[in-house]
Amino acid sequence: MPELCQPLSAKQVSEFARRGFTVVPRFFIDREILAIQREVARWIDDEMFRDASTKPDEKQNLQVIPLYSRSRLFKSLVFAPKVVRAVEQLLGKPVVKILDQMFYKPPRSGMRTKWHTDNAYFGLANPLKGTAMWIAIDDANTANGTLKVIPDAFRQNFPHERDLDSDHHIRTHVDESRAVHCELAAGGVVFFCFGTPHATGDNLSQSSRAGVGIHFVNANHVDPRRFGKWESVQLSDGHTTSGVAEYGELCSFQDEIANTLHERP
Repeated sequence: MPELCQPLSAKQVSEFARRGFTVVPRFFIDREILAIQREVARWIDDEMFRDASTKPDEKQNLQVIPLYSRSRLFKSLVFAPKVVRAVEQLLGKPVVKILDQMFYKPPRSGMRTKWHTDNAYFGLANPLKGTAMWIAIDDANTANGTLKVIPDAFRQNFPHERDLDSDHHIRTHVDESRAVHCELAAGGVVFFCFGTPHATGDNLSQSSRAGVGIHFVNANHVDPRRFGKWESVQLSDGHTTSGVAEYGELCSFQDEIANTLHERP
């Protein structure tokens, strides 16, 4: 994919604005997803995750938060031109990254994440000015608990309460008959705005499944009073230094892919 082309079609951008989400199969190419999978496998082998479940003997809700401090690959991924351009297409310029995290579901015991909206945490006046980018690290389907969303609901007010199955999550209640299950091959992506209710299911399969969520906001809609505890990594509109300002080093996704895959020039 040439770096200057539009990663998302006009139809996908329109769907996001109208329905609050869009699905992008094959957003990452084979060597990119292979490097991402190797990095996630390293975290799993090193048991870098924490369990957010309040019933760990029954179900596990395993997470790694944040990613950028644990991985040069994920630190640089958000600066990849196609990632920046896709987020700009959806949110407008300028954009910042505020959060990255991984969710890992072990086979048979991986626990669902209950329905909620990201805007319950972030509180944007316009929920379309923030988006999550959910990356399928493994093939994701209904059996292993893929992401599901409620379309056309992002402007509704959804009261939230504590999720008693989690040590810090919240939950809301939706009409599940409206849910769209976003089944994707590894490397596919779902973009959904901060107002879109979403959840994942239990992993009932014999294989593990991981997903990465990265959150972006249009910088003109960031309220410092609410966003002070989140990252603010500048990605566009002349303000970006490709990681130098935030991390003290230039971040190149393609270089880190080559390093992860042990490629030699």
